[in-house]
Amino acid sequence: MTHEERKVKGIEILKHMNIYKPYINGFEKKDQVCFFEMFGGFWVDQEPELYNKMKEIEKEHNCTVYAITHDFTEFGELYSFLIVTNYKSEWKNLCYTEGGIHYAFSYVWNKDDDYCSEFGTIGVRSMGGGIMRVV
Repeated sequence: MTHEERKVKGIEILKHMNIYKPYINGFEKKDQVCFFEMFGGFWVDQEPELYNKMKEIEKEHNCTVYAITHDFTEFGELYSFLIVTNYKSEWKNLCYTEGGIHYAFSYVWNKDDDYCSEFGTIGVRSMGGGIMRVV
């Protein structure tokens, strides 16, 4: 799959999550990815370390990041990179909604302990055009 094909799927998921339209437009037109803290959105290219990590993940795993959440937990500072994989057969499971929570496939980077970084599904709640990790 090409980046453009993966990007179309990412846009579909962003719309499903009711993300603020200017954030979706930024991703669609300029490949700008938004990272969210407590539902508030910021452009990832404003944070060079985070932007470089996103590009590293995309290159290493041949995927497309369409959104990122940022959280502080008892086990570290976490960035969850919501991704579209390169395998179309997996796309139907990339994001589903249950009980008001969107469950999205992601790569979770534990900035404090890189050894604990992993792929998996996280839960996010959307509100006011942004998202926040809740599971």
